[in-house]
Amino acid sequence: MAEAPPVSGSLIEQLTTEKYECMVCCELVRVTAPVWSCQSCYHVFHLNCIKKWARSPASQADGQSGWRCPACQNVSAHVPNNYTCFCGKVKNPEWSRNEIPHSCGEVCRKKQPGQDCPHSCNLLCHPGPCPPCPAFMTKTCECGRTRHTVRCGQAISVHCSNPCENVLNCGQHHCAELCHGGPCKPCRIILNQVCYCGSTSRDVLCGTDVGKSDGFGDFGCLKICGKDLKCGNHMCSQVCHPQPCQPCPRLPQLVRCCPCGQTPLSQLLELGSSSRKTCMDPVPSCGKVCGKPLPCGSLDFIHTCEKLCHEGDCGPCSRTSVISCRCSFRTKELPCTNLKSEADATFMCDKRCNKKRLCGRHKCNEICCVDKEHKCPLICGRKLRCGLHRCEEPCHRGNCQTCWQASFDELTCHCGASVIYPPVPCGTRPPECTQTCARVHECDHPVYHSCHSEDKCPPCTFLTQKWCMGKHELRSNIPCHLVDISCGLPCSATLPCGMHRCQRLCHKGECLVDEVCKQPCTISRADCGHPCMAPCHLSSPCPVTACKAKIELQCECGRRKEIMICSEASSTYRRIAAISMASKITDMQLGDSVEISKLITKKEIHQARLECDEECSALERRKRLAEAFHISDDSDPFNVRSSGSKFSDSLKEDARKDLKFVSDIEKEMEALVEAVNKGKNSKKSHCFPPMNRDHRRIIHDLAQVYGLESVSYDSEPKRNVVVTAVRGKSICPPTTLTGVLEKEIQSRPPPPIPHHRHQTDKNLGSSNLQKIAKEPVIDYFDVQD
Repeated sequence: MAEAPPVSGSLIEQLTTEKYECMVCCELVRVTAPVWSCQSCYHVFHLNCIKKWARSPASQADGQSGWRCPACQNVSAHVPNNYTCFCGKVKNPEWSRNEIPHSCGEVCRKKQPGQDCPHSCNLLCHPGPCPPCPAFMTKTCECGRTRHTVRCGQAISVHCSNPCENVLNCGQHHCAELCHGGPCKPCRIILNQVCYCGSTSRDVLCGTDVGKSDGFGDFGCLKICGKDLKCGNHMCSQVCHPQPCQPCPRLPQLVRCCPCGQTPLSQLLELGSSSRKTCMDPVPSCGKVCGKPLPCGSLDFIHTCEKLCHEGDCGPCSRTSVISCRCSFRTKELPCTNLKSEADATFMCDKRCNKKRLCGRHKCNEICCVDKEHKCPLICGRKLRCGLHRCEEPCHRGNCQTCWQASFDELTCHCGASVIYPPVPCGTRPPECTQTCARVHECDHPVYHSCHSEDKCPPCTFLTQKWCMGKHELRSNIPCHLVDISCGLPCSATLPCGMHRCQRLCHKGECLVDEVCKQPCTISRADCGHPCMAPCHLSSPCPVTACKAKIELQCECGRRKEIMICSEASSTYRRIAAISMASKITDMQLGDSVEISKLITKKEIHQARLECDEECSALERRKRLAEAFHISDDSDPFNVRSSGSKFSDSLKEDARKDLKFVSDIEKEMEALVEAVNKGKNSKKSHCFPPMNRDHRRIIHDLAQVYGLESVSYDSEPKRNVVVTAVRGKSICPPTTLTGVLEKEIQSRPPPPIPHHRHQTDKNLGSSNLQKIAKEPVIDYFDVQD
């Protein structure tokens, strides 16, 4: 048995003493645990650990199918599923104290990978690589002239000390180097070669253009051959060529047609033309128009030679040609005599190309452009993700590549606890640190945020007590970073005018900045006692204006009430007083004494009243009649208190459309009023669900009848109504709206029965109606004392 290599010996010792750690879980590999060994680096892992690693995204190979070994990154195609010994012959090997852990105890028999050694490993099943083959064999050297005895597993080639002497690529010289592997180097001898026509020569390495020589030259120089033809009169017009020159094209036996090619020479001979004897004799002309195509013209109209049949080149064309610019946008007409070469057949126009370049950012803007790809010649110049450098590649589409710059300094967090070691790619943010921020902060509160790379620390959120901006109250539970706090109360600071107070909510800075007080003046008027209400005028007297304060006028009995503007009420009273004064003056003229002091005092002007109407008189008569008959207020037989209905006509009209809804609303409001009257709280609210506008209007109107406060919240379609009952203010009416409507429905009389009368009864009926109308109306309740 051969000795195990040092790597195998170290593995055997660590596995036997259970000191070997799995690289995946960092736990010790026990002798009874199933394992897997990499055949490339021979590291040993737990079988379950390598299964989890192979299925994880971190193990996937870039651009390949398979998974990478955690140690050597060798790519494997299949995930191991079985626990086998190191040589792979036995599954689930049992552990024995006398054998290597995880081995089968048999001879390994594995062959060396990548070598032509026919022998197998003769060690017992072992971890790690197999040792080199100990057998000897005879091996030929690289040049093949000598044989040497070497180890079978020796991978290096055998070299002798003799020259190689193999034939080089030129086929003439031999290799002078010592015995070597691989093909011999090309021949380095320089030779002088001559072209086929003999006009050009060159110096090249031996072996260049081998096999192309024709005995007179070795390469073609791309010039006109110029050798004398066999006729002795003309020279070869072909490009330098290795083959013999062609016969003279003007020989009599080769020329079969006239120069223009339209008529055979046999036909011209019959017409009397002389026959040609040598190549120098002219070719007979047929006399027709030449008609050969000229290089000028266009694809639609090809110009032809207008001369008679002739030898040699066709003369210049007398026509004109239409040529187009390089981008084919514009054309122009030129004489054909000016088109001496292909470059003259095109020109450049002044049109600039408006197409986008490949970058998609810039226009081509080239004059008479013929590009198809329109590559952008500019530099991109956009900032890279690192934010420090700019892209130096040609202008392109899509995102720029990552910055190739790298730093070789350590990148640390602010406190230095976390470190990223070089090389550090450009733009890499400092590492995250779990240590508490150690910077100097503005406040003395405890720091709860971690170390960070930002220049500014997060705001302090420690809850403190702070005064509001107007110094109205000390607010609690205010985060430390908040500075300007508003309590939501009116400012109430005295303004510079000294008369008014600031009405803004608690604010920062001065109440009025570059402004004057515009609040209404509160000085009482001399005539009516109402405030002036003009914009604040600190030093100037109050302006003389009509008082726009609203006052409530009522009749003497108090039934009629009306809201009027003070100035209008005063003018009405003055008009009434003037009429009364005129009547009093009339009485004075008749000799009567009159009291006019009450008509001109300010007190009487303030006590201006409305005139009582017929309903006031009827109500007064009912009250006097009830007092006369000693009728109590509770019985109310004459319907004095409830004569004025609390439910408006519009509310009744809306309620008739949905009586059940109105009934439910009234029940909720009655329960709310009873709860606030019996409970401990002075206010209680109820929130109705979202509903449409008509239903909300009914709730608002009913709330006024019950003495409730109603407010609408939210926006459509979730707008709802919240009603609030106040103790002492909210009260249930004696009759509900549903009860009133049901009574009206039941008490409606049936419709009249239609009937017809004779024509003679019409006059009689009308006369009776006139008599009834003329009779006086008797008021049975007009009781006078």
